[in-house]
Amino acid sequence: MLVVRTAVVGPFAENSFLAGCDETGEALFIDPGGDLPRLLALREPGGFSVKRIFLTHGHIDHVAGAAAAADATSAPVEIHPDDLPWFAQLEDQAEMFGFDGVRAPAIARPLAHGDVLHVGRQAARVLHTPGHTRGGCSLFFEQARVLFTGDALFVGSVGRTDLPGGDFRVLARSLRERLFPLGDDVRFYPGHGPPGVLGDERRNNPFVGQGVQL
Repeated sequence: MLVVRTAVVGPFAENSFLAGCDETGEALFIDPGGDLPRLLALREPGGFSVKRIFLTHGHIDHVAGAAAAADATSAPVEIHPDDLPWFAQLEDQAEMFGFDGVRAPAIARPLAHGDVLHVGRQAARVLHTPGHTRGGCSLFFEQARVLFTGDALFVGSVGRTDLPGGDFRVLARSLRERLFPLGDDVRFYPGHGPPGVLGDERRNNPFVGQGVQL
């Protein structure tokens, strides 16, 4: 079974996740946005061992704790290469938005659409879902019917597209062509706010739901 735990961290109330296999005790961190003690505490109960760190995109609120989390767990950090330019500005972003002690993590391997990441006996597929950023990615655990969307999709909303690399039409295409077809039953965990169900967003999302003309 896939275990999902959440810590809401940082000045933007970002959702950082642990996703773990309860059979093997292996896990990954998704978007460690800071507050390392709280992130590490997600490993209990169960004594999960974090084997990799997945970044949905390069914005400061999602990556501020990635380097520290990598140091603490020895887990490699992975992100899509199109979002690597955000790391060149990371310290400036940290100073601007009030994040302390932030440094860019070393990236072990660039992610590509269709990559499969193994977490114990659970497998997750990387889905390139640009539009919020150029390199934005989601992570889909097909067997568990669980999806992590970063800032691409929220309950009743979508990610903002007015920042560098943002494009609403590209984002809408990502959601309609790569996320909604995964199935109405899929439970998704966004980068901010509560989890939801894909079918509700496919039908009713006011920005990209069915019937909305783009």
